[in-house]
Amino acid sequence: MSMTPLQCRAARALLDWTQPKLADAAKLGLSTIVDFEKQRRGTISDDAKAAIRSAIEAAGVEFINCSGVKLQS
Repeated sequence: MSMTPLQCRAARALLDWTQPKLADAAKLGLSTIVDFEKQRRGTISDDAKAAIRSAIEAAGVEFINCSGVKLQS
């Protein structure tokens, strides 16, 4: 399932995570998170997106129909 930069930012806001915190949790470089959220790169690798998504989901956020995010109940 895909994840948009907007969903990534919204998920971080729900978790009250900074970009460095997400980068650490996803085991990625900070520039990957920054560039993805600001859409500076055409694309990031599928592996990087999967790492970001996994870190966010492990922290308790659920992705909704490719359009939003919510805290898991």
